[in-house]
Amino acid sequence: MALDTPRSLRASSIYQVFVRNWSDAGTFDAALPAIGAAADLGFDILYLTPIHPIGRVARKGGLGSPYAIADYRAVDESLGGEAGFARFLEAAHAAGLRVMIDVVYNHTSPDSLLAREHPEWFCKGPDGRPGPRVADWSDVVDLDYSHSGLRDYLLETLERWVRFGVDGFRCDVASMVPLDFWVEARRRCAAIRPVLWLAESVHKEFVDELRGRGIEAASDGELHEAFDMSYDYDGREELERAWAGRGPLSAYLHHLELQRCMYPAHAIKARFLENHDQSRAASRFEGANLRNWTLFAMLLEGCFFAYAGQECAIEARPSLFDKDVVPWAEGDGAFRAWFAKAQKVTRGIRAREDRFAARELADGLVLIERSGGPRPVMALLNLRGLSGRVELPRPLAGSDLLRGTRVDLAGSIAIPREPLLLE
Repeated sequence: MALDTPRSLRASSIYQVFVRNWSDAGTFDAALPAIGAAADLGFDILYLTPIHPIGRVARKGGLGSPYAIADYRAVDESLGGEAGFARFLEAAHAAGLRVMIDVVYNHTSPDSLLAREHPEWFCKGPDGRPGPRVADWSDVVDLDYSHSGLRDYLLETLERWVRFGVDGFRCDVASMVPLDFWVEARRRCAAIRPVLWLAESVHKEFVDELRGRGIEAASDGELHEAFDMSYDYDGREELERAWAGRGPLSAYLHHLELQRCMYPAHAIKARFLENHDQSRAASRFEGANLRNWTLFAMLLEGCFFAYAGQECAIEARPSLFDKDVVPWAEGDGAFRAWFAKAQKVTRGIRAREDRFAARELADGLVLIERSGGPRPVMALLNLRGLSGRVELPRPLAGSDLLRGTRVDLAGSIAIPREPLLLE
């Protein structure tokens, strides 16, 4: 059981870096500035998109997806190899950051080391050859966990990376890998030293689809037997519908209540607006809307998670399959300064005020309260760009933590366009 999940993770923040697309050079050495950037923005955990060699067979795009891994125990030489990774890890630790690497244990590339040496360790398609269980994942072949030799190999690989100095694992489509494997992996690694475990759990609708096809798929609640944190995908459908105007935001707020009531008390959610699989937040929202939604995500219960470039309001999401450097020159410096301040302030709030409540005062106008500690805060967030007036349920007064101004509101008020965060 993951009952030893540290509560301090609720006050952590994760910064995701895709090394190949961080810079023109695309190496660990060229990505060293990401460490300073993460620290300057107030993050304490760096998460690296897969760092291993990529397969060549059935590649998508010119360079291939980093999730089509050829060798779990090697570091891609084009990134700088094992020596480059060691330098990056040392620099991150010197800056006080923990580093998580991506673990992709549902599948490998079709020409991976394991596919060549142990074809019996793979799921077979109708033609009797290794293949994926999800048709769209055409550049990979899925692993078959009925083989004890496969399990031993993967467990020993995780232990190797813990000894190398890695501080945690973000586990790709963790829901499709047997839960008992993850439980054993946590136990084995903890015998060396405790590390962080983040599950890329999947949409609840996908869990239902997989189970309907007879494929084992763990729910988020089950995954927390082994993991410290899980993705917030179980409520993503409700959130996406609200963003598209096809459903009420209240449905997502209700899902937050369900998570609190139905998941283990130690469970922590990774809260994000974007990642490498999702559209950039700045491509969905602009101006005050982007600030309101960003602060909303930062104030939710759990661990805030951002994808490199999000802090600069960059709209273009880097391709997973080709060289596609983050267009840093297009970044918004003013938004970055606001983001850094908001990120640091909200980390402090999550650390001390562990109770969360949210209610809608109007469609998309949300009042969030964080309490339970010495200095409760309230946030009034206009998530739909509303104008007009609203009747407050009670007075809102205090210092705005992002502007440093005094705010006193009561009764019928003009709906503010910018987010308010009051202490």
